[in-house]
Amino acid sequence: MKETQTIKRSEMLFERALKRIPGGVNSPVRAFGSVGEAPRLIASADGSHLTDVDGNTYLDFIGSWGPMILGHNHPVVLEAVQEACTHGLSFGAATEREVEMAELICSLVPSIEMVRMVNSGTEAVMSALRVARGYTGRSKLIKFAGCYHGHCDAMLVKAGSGVMTAGIPDSAGVPTSCTKDTLTAGYNDLDYVKRLFELCGNDIAAVIVEPVGANMGVVPPEEGFLEGLRELCTKNGSLLIFDEVITGFRLGLSGAQGHFGVNPDLTTFGKIIGGGMPVGAYGGRKDVMEMVAPLGAVYQAGTLSGNPVAMAAGLAELRLLRDTPDFYEKLHQKSERLFEGMKEILREAGSSYQLNYIGSLGSLFFTPEKVKDYASAKTSDTEAFARYFSHMLRAGIYLAPSQFEAMFVSAALTEEEIERTLTAVREYFL
Repeated sequence: MKETQTIKRSEMLFERALKRIPGGVNSPVRAFGSVGEAPRLIASADGSHLTDVDGNTYLDFIGSWGPMILGHNHPVVLEAVQEACTHGLSFGAATEREVEMAELICSLVPSIEMVRMVNSGTEAVMSALRVARGYTGRSKLIKFAGCYHGHCDAMLVKAGSGVMTAGIPDSAGVPTSCTKDTLTAGYNDLDYVKRLFELCGNDIAAVIVEPVGANMGVVPPEEGFLEGLRELCTKNGSLLIFDEVITGFRLGLSGAQGHFGVNPDLTTFGKIIGGGMPVGAYGGRKDVMEMVAPLGAVYQAGTLSGNPVAMAAGLAELRLLRDTPDFYEKLHQKSERLFEGMKEILREAGSSYQLNYIGSLGSLFFTPEKVKDYASAKTSDTEAFARYFSHMLRAGIYLAPSQFEAMFVSAALTEEEIERTLTAVREYFL
């Protein structure tokens, strides 16, 4: 097993960060507190690897939380960014690239007829919810426990991701008035959603869902769940919103909605459409998106929306995904070899573990219980995960520092690196 070297500089920088940054990190999911480690401060990345400030190199299974599907520093994306920078970093004005990005997204995702660029997945969700309320004239929203939709007030109710890791069901600073119209159902529990519609159907503006749960660990939808949500929304005049910040352009060119054959009314995207740069978007049916200002009465704006450098990166990445034959087939085959290899090791180790995966997303849960929703995910032994995480980190394998986050496989991962990862897993469990 590979042992990493010293982390003195990371520890020193983290001590400095603790004095000036809350918790020493600029996003809770970067904190290593729940796994009993100090964060590794990253200096560079290339292909499937990260290198920290102490010079230690790790196989990266986070990929900036998803967008680095090609691997880090891909030459095509890097060249596009460098070229765009020579023309200016930000204009605060309309550009040709944002038109091209809108056309590209609409051509790849059948449910999207119009799209608006924003600066993050959180902003995309916040805006899509406002549009849904404006379009329907209704106020109530249905979300699912364990699904994370960014940190906008209305969605911080039984959220997943970092909130789940910290054991915080909600957030201080969010008035009850902001969440009084948020209804929460269990993921994969279609019967409960039906009851909510029976009680409040005329007041429900939208159902928002991760088509694949990926912020309570990876939890795929059960057969009929997404189709059932579509039917209920159509029947009751509510909008169905797919949060594809993680699954968009990762499960396939048309996202999870293409994979499952279920079209939402609105879709939100995150940083994958910026090649990993800070960007997001929301889009959907033309009649719904025509509610957005300056065309309609739903106001949403952003000085940096459609940033030309981010658009250049995203266009390069998405075009490469579109134009590379068998890209997703090869990526999913590679992912299957990794995850099925892990499953075989776990079968030998006993029955106290579950591994969920779909495409290039996967999660290992330290529980004997089948993980199909927030409640079953919460049965995981987080202390056992912390021990596993530390073992893998010292073997040079960089995982998310939380039981409730996904592993992301990139196209840059090699067969040798898959075997190296499986060797580290085998050494821990067997």
